[in-house]
Amino acid sequence: MVQNPLKVLFITAEAAPFIKVGGLGDVAGTLPLELRRAGVDIRMALPFHQQIDRSRYDLSPAGSIEVPRGKEAVPAEVFRTDLDGMPVYLFDSPLIPQNGPLYATDPRLDAPKFVHFSLASLAFPIVLNWKPDVIHAQDWHTAVSLYALDLMRKRDPFFAPIGSLLTVHNLPYHGIGTESVLADFGLPPASDSPLPWWARHLPLPLGLYAADHINTVSPGYAAEMLTEPFGAGLDEYLRIHKSEAISGILNGLDMVAWDPRKDTAITAHYDNENLDGKAVNKAALQRELGLPEQPETMLVGIVSRMDQQKGIDLALDGLRLVADQPWQAVVLGTGQPAIEDSARQLQDELPDRVRVMIDFDADLGRRIYAGADAFLIPSRYEPCGLTQMISMRYGTVPIARAVGGLKDTIQDYGETKSGTGFLFEAALPEGMADALQRAISVYDDGRRWGGLQRRGMKQDFSWEKSAQEYVSLYQKIVQARQAAAS
Repeated sequence: MVQNPLKVLFITAEAAPFIKVGGLGDVAGTLPLELRRAGVDIRMALPFHQQIDRSRYDLSPAGSIEVPRGKEAVPAEVFRTDLDGMPVYLFDSPLIPQNGPLYATDPRLDAPKFVHFSLASLAFPIVLNWKPDVIHAQDWHTAVSLYALDLMRKRDPFFAPIGSLLTVHNLPYHGIGTESVLADFGLPPASDSPLPWWARHLPLPLGLYAADHINTVSPGYAAEMLTEPFGAGLDEYLRIHKSEAISGILNGLDMVAWDPRKDTAITAHYDNENLDGKAVNKAALQRELGLPEQPETMLVGIVSRMDQQKGIDLALDGLRLVADQPWQAVVLGTGQPAIEDSARQLQDELPDRVRVMIDFDADLGRRIYAGADAFLIPSRYEPCGLTQMISMRYGTVPIARAVGGLKDTIQDYGETKSGTGFLFEAALPEGMADALQRAISVYDDGRRWGGLQRRGMKQDFSWEKSAQEYVSLYQKIVQARQAAAS
């Protein structure tokens, strides 16, 4: 019998509002709160990164724990704060660097803090005298907690009935190079597992192997992970050994935080009943960035990390292919230097049509969402994506590659005249350029374009439905674990 309420320990490397780098931080900052509203006793474990502003939170000591590493024990001091009534445990460790980014470019530099944090999080419920029904880990940074849980079940009755869920936000990030750190903390390779030989001592594959269930952040990406182009070398293993234990639950969007009726960062408010504010925001953005104020010209936006996954190089080359078409473009983001340079080069080539800001500017990003007519999202792969949800929320039509969560959330206008955006298949500049040309042809018809905008704005991307799916998944995991133990 599943206990009520369900008790879940949510282990994550980042979570808004404490610290956020990417989509994981958005998910971890919203999903647990929605689950709590759904009646789950959910508690979060988070590293006490040095970048977290300690003065912002009401902190109290929650206990301490030591994690064996070879012949020594590495301590963690744990502090509790509450986020809208949800307990959040912040793990302070001597292995957390005093400076530098949240994520190092080399996983070997991150491994000590994340392996220690994962093991400390797994053991801390004993200190709390609170036994979770499910431990829910995120990506490679915390996946080893599930592998350690599987090992502990065999020798400690406290852990035997606890179920495990691993959410994959980005499959290619395995934690390569962390093998020696796992060994230091007493985690052996899964030598007898059916994992590929090269994966038997890496954090994410070990988590995939040990988890009772694997889910990812869209049904589309769950299916893609089982295929060679998207499986990151693990597709055969997942297909043969885990296909029955993999599912996808679409991420949601914070519909309160992203609301063009109330957004304080934009020039004019609007909704799907009255889109007049879109034109005001477009003109204001053009003025702000020094572009000609041309209401009849499609203004396309990009707000993204500049890297290969996001396909920004495809977008830049695709724009070059349609330089004879009527469009303007604004690009905001940072990332790989070569892609940043290519973006600057495009601005140099088309100075009256392109503006590039190599920066992270959250408020400018919001003004681009509100002021652009269309949004380019040419990802090579996209587990879920929030950009398309935000752009539709703001009446900005997405032009995106048909992968992962993008194809789950955007209905192509070419397939049905009641679509919400434009999709293209091939990860080629020509594919994106063709989709942009299709969008421009519709943009010229104000009635049809207005229909696209309004249909997108009416989409319900709230977390409530997704949270209920997670509750059902937790219950399924607990029932299976209870059946196995009986």
